[in-house]
Amino acid sequence: MKRNIKELRMIKIGFTGTRHGMTEEQKNEVKKIIKSKKCEEFHHGMCVGSDEQAHQIITNMKINTVGHPPVFKKFMSKCQCDITKKPFDYLKRNKNIVDETEILIATPDTKEKVRSGTWSTVRYARQKQKRIYIIHKNGRTTIE
Repeated sequence: MKRNIKELRMIKIGFTGTRHGMTEEQKNEVKKIIKSKKCEEFHHGMCVGSDEQAHQIITNMKINTVGHPPVFKKFMSKCQCDITKKPFDYLKRNKNIVDETEILIATPDTKEKVRSGTWSTVRYARQKQKRIYIIHKNGRTTIE
């Protein structure tokens, strides 16, 4: 039986979320989405809160982690990633996460707003026409 090449291709998934952390519902949805994909690498911003929580989920799933640290260390987590990229300011770092992945998972803590790193990353992913999974606080997921 012939296998579809697309089925075998591993993908790179990016992640963005609030430094205030995810709800249990958001964590559960992150797990479900990751399990449904053939994830080769998981890219995140290495900050406290949601990045740190997602890193723990991914590490438990034995998936390679790629950290994109911020230049400003105030909110940086102590995640030990398999690969750590050069530090950049928050906006450039977030764009790098989108540019280096095929899918973006976002776990915001509010409705869309200006002056939010999470929502800024989602808007950039939209411009780049990436597949986006927005997991709201109640666990409801919007796919764009």
